[in-house]
Amino acid sequence: MFMDASERYEQLIAYLNTHLPAPVQQEELSDGSLMFTGGSPGEVVARLTKVSVIIEQYAVRWETPYTPVMRPRRVGVVKWRRLPESTVMSVVDQLIRGARDARLVRYVTCQLCGETRPPEWMQDEDICQQCSSSVLGSVH
Repeated sequence: MFMDASERYEQLIAYLNTHLPAPVQQEELSDGSLMFTGGSPGEVVARLTKVSVIIEQYAVRWETPYTPVMRPRRVGVVKWRRLPESTVMSVVDQLIRGARDARLVRYVTCQLCGETRPPEWMQDEDICQQCSSSVLGSVH
């Protein structure tokens, strides 16, 4: 059975909503593409355009001490219109797993509270921001 591009696009939306780490947030960007952010805190970002799926590892950069800005790292791009459906889904699944694994390996355990946190929540290599302010009295 042949599926037209709009049906495949809708199928990719459903696939991303069910295969990204929960919870999944979806938003439409100004260029008409859809951005999905999976995980809380974020783990994987997927951008769906009319021709491709871009999978990225969630990452944050602090522009100021009070201004975190999402700066995801690209893992891979799949031109979904050019490949068979089963191949697209398989490759997207592997890219999601790779992006998630790469994100989670960067998490750090705080030496004071013992909680494992994403790197942007750490004050330094060993202490999370929460412990830094509540235990050590640091001001952010």
